[in-house]
Amino acid sequence: MDTIDIGLWVTGGLLVLVFTGMRVAFAAGLAGLVGLVWIFWAKFGYDPDRFGKALTVAVKTAGQVPHSKVAAHTLSLIPTFILIGYLAYYAGLTRALFEAAKRWVAWVPGGLAVSTVFATAGFAAVSGASVATSAVFARIAIPEMLKVGYNKQFAAGVVAAGGTLASLIPPSAILVIYAIIVEQDVGKLLLAGFIPGAFSAVVYGLLIVGIAVIFKSVGPPVTGFTWKQRFAALPGAFPIVAVILIIICFVYNPFGEKAWGTPTEGGAIGAFIVFCFALFHGMRWTELKSALLETAKLTAMIFSIIWGVLIYVRFLGFADLPGAFSDWITSLEMSPMLILICILLAYAVLGMFMDAIGMLLLTLPVVYPAVMALNGGETVSAAESAFGMSGPMCAIWFGILVVKMAEFCLITPPIGLNCFVVAGVRPDLSVQDVFKGVTPFFIADAVTIALLVAFPGIVLYLPSLAG
Repeated sequence: MDTIDIGLWVTGGLLVLVFTGMRVAFAAGLAGLVGLVWIFWAKFGYDPDRFGKALTVAVKTAGQVPHSKVAAHTLSLIPTFILIGYLAYYAGLTRALFEAAKRWVAWVPGGLAVSTVFATAGFAAVSGASVATSAVFARIAIPEMLKVGYNKQFAAGVVAAGGTLASLIPPSAILVIYAIIVEQDVGKLLLAGFIPGAFSAVVYGLLIVGIAVIFKSVGPPVTGFTWKQRFAALPGAFPIVAVILIIICFVYNPFGEKAWGTPTEGGAIGAFIVFCFALFHGMRWTELKSALLETAKLTAMIFSIIWGVLIYVRFLGFADLPGAFSDWITSLEMSPMLILICILLAYAVLGMFMDAIGMLLLTLPVVYPAVMALNGGETVSAAESAFGMSGPMCAIWFGILVVKMAEFCLITPPIGLNCFVVAGVRPDLSVQDVFKGVTPFFIADAVTIALLVAFPGIVLYLPSLAG
């Protein structure tokens, strides 16, 4: 049995472990270790006397992964971005954002739901955690919508779908993880997420208005706010604007000079600004402690998944499965664009059974090289490429596409995590209610993904400015 066959068998076993309920971190780590033992023992001719040697070499190889890979300076972005979100919640920024959006937008058909989407997009710009965004706005926005007569399923669906925007709009933990796995520039990927994230929010808003116009009982408009009240609500959103500007300037300085620093430094300064704002608004020690603990818990969970998956990735390198898959993909007698669409559809199906981070971490080591090979390779020029873009730009474009697919998977049954979070926060809503409510947003996501595929400039405009 050659290494490719070993890679296929171990990968199949990994999928069985994941689908039967084992945590991705443990399943990937176990599969990677077993695969390494298998490959080294095969090199020793399956000699029973040398199994111990194969096990020792495999354990040493796997043991080097956690520190050598996770000690990367880039990963320090993740806890700072998560901390920004929790501090923003305890600082009251979420309610201030929702109130400002409500006063400015609620007058249109379905306006309170549109306000919720725009407020979740704003919170996503300081959070980066989809689950936290959905949980927060389930407490804030759903009661407001129910109070004025919104359909409860529709209200729940708006919050669950709006929460997904945190996966794409920087600071996004998933984008950082993608950049680390595929070894691409974190700053450019974060920059690339701004326009597609805002574009997704606008598509959601237009969908809501259309539904409210056709079905008038679904989301009645809310009127009565004066211009004075609208302008009075804006100062509460200023910290969000400040954090967004800081992150942009630390990734790409729009004023024409060099960037002010690294994305990590921008995240740290953004967290400090939100922390000061939270103190100004009376955040107590218990709330600060909760924010720090929640940040630590979520960071530990993400790092544990990274550790386990990187052991599996190390095994894939020995098995040469990514290279074999790339060769097979490029040998297909189909257009590269059709193959890419099939890959995205496969992500939609896989996302029904796996969480977003685990899905990307497990698939990217194999799928990413194949997509790059389809385009012509890592160093191909735009003129010679299949998708009309250079290798580095293709990596950014594909990253935004797969993260958008990860957003889509957060609301698809039966595992749609955001739907379970909203139902958990709201005892009056069942999971089935939330899944029914998010159904129209599948159409919006499909339209958004199709437009991002058809018009890559939506994704690549800002990164192209950064050089």
